[in-house]
Amino acid sequence: MLNSCKSMNNTSSKLRSQVTPSDRDAVRRIVETTGFFRADEVDVAVELVDEALAKGEASGYHFVFAEVDGIVVGYACYGPIACTLGSYDLYWIAVDPSRQGQGIGQILLLEAEGQIVARGGRHIYIETSGRPQYTPTRAFYERCGYEVAAVLTEFYDRDDDKVVWRKVCAVKSE
Repeated sequence: MLNSCKSMNNTSSKLRSQVTPSDRDAVRRIVETTGFFRADEVDVAVELVDEALAKGEASGYHFVFAEVDGIVVGYACYGPIACTLGSYDLYWIAVDPSRQGQGIGQILLLEAEGQIVARGGRHIYIETSGRPQYTPTRAFYERCGYEVAAVLTEFYDRDDDKVVWRKVCAVKSE
């Protein structure tokens, strides 16, 4: 799927869903430069790209990449939740810090949501940290129509809760 991103204010901006080998480095760069993630978490983000490259659709990992002038400036990764019917996880959404505040995250999220609905998704879940550093992230999810479904106290570490967000998708009528 390839779409124009007019709201990224650049005529050479686009979204794409096809994963390429160069996305490994782009994902690593974006996730590292946010300053939010430990080295092991960065490695997991890259591993999901590797799985998608190796197994394609069978990996269960789907991506949306935002590019400006041929450079990946943000991405989202989602997939179906095993043993559910119509529930999806949004595993990652990250935008290069130099491009944050330009609406790219919202464009990525809307595109991922559309793809999830097209795949029969009815619910989207997002897990994030409860640390103060993530306050803007949690506010973003709330602005985008997500609500807190659960808080697991000290899940990630001491004083680091897991906050699970949920959105019910509009189901396409047949």
